[in-house]
Amino acid sequence: MPCSVIVGAFWGDEGKGKIISYLALKDNLDFCVRTGSVNAAHTVWHDNKKYALHMVPAGFLNPKTRLLIAAGANVHIDQFFKEVELTQVDAKRMGIDQNASIIEQKHSDQDKASAVNKGIGTTGWGVGPALEERVRRTAKLAKDMPELKPYLCDGIAEVNDGLDEGKSVLLEGTQGFMLSLFLGGGYPYVTGRDTGASAIASEAGVGPTRVDDVIIVYKSFITRVGGGPLPGEITKEEALKRGWFEVAAGTGRERRSAPFDFDLAKKNAKINGATQAAMTKLDVIYPACKGARKFDDLPQDAKEFIKEVEKRTGVPITLIGTGPEALDLIDRRA
Repeated sequence: MPCSVIVGAFWGDEGKGKIISYLALKDNLDFCVRTGSVNAAHTVWHDNKKYALHMVPAGFLNPKTRLLIAAGANVHIDQFFKEVELTQVDAKRMGIDQNASIIEQKHSDQDKASAVNKGIGTTGWGVGPALEERVRRTAKLAKDMPELKPYLCDGIAEVNDGLDEGKSVLLEGTQGFMLSLFLGGGYPYVTGRDTGASAIASEAGVGPTRVDDVIIVYKSFITRVGGGPLPGEITKEEALKRGWFEVAAGTGRERRSAPFDFDLAKKNAKINGATQAAMTKLDVIYPACKGARKFDDLPQDAKEFIKEVEKRTGVPITLIGTGPEALDLIDRRA
């Protein structure tokens, strides 16, 4: 650190929540800033309890970490308060930038009624229509909502002042890079914003020269929900057979599956300027890895896979997930 960006490598579901929660605990983060919107959940497992978070940053496990929702984010008020109750964070720890925009019920209604969005595979939260209003400059902002008053802050100033003081900051991206409105490909089967590392920093109000590390998160196989291309896609039956079949934490939608794509991993690491990478769910592909905390404890075939990814992407894999719990991880950083 002190300023790192977490970006998903593929179509989401890479396990960013696990990596974020681990770093919050291990590195004793000062700030964890959530960007993006409510249409993606970060899953955190801790003490055998599962948290599917759409609003509250995944760094909440560390009671010392200041949690912020970025100025460029969209706030779903009802979901925010549900998660405040779930995670037991209070207004002293949790802040919402005053200029974050609001998702209203009408946006969800418009989203669900749109035939175009149904074809694309929208989650129905109302993110697209809410973003449209923001672009037209008619959206409500967090500072306009009385119920959010205890949480309002100048998140941009907090983070930049913190960096001036040498404090550690993690910028938490949502969704995956391949869902970027501009850069991911597969348009129109994308989300309503850019999901790359540079956009994550921009939403949080952090300039590019203030970012020290970009951590791109891979999963040992690839999944996506909704329509659109998925190179190498296997059938649901084959995914079940391999143990790759998953259901989205936030929406309950079935995930489509495909093998790890080395060329795509390399391309997306380059575009995002990745300085290091995380690999999650290695234990799904290599069950003997489950619970391992040291690289030397991995079976040889798992080690060879990690080394092959590093060789072909040019990015060191410093964090390796070996189970669902936040601390089921091999940390290869210096």
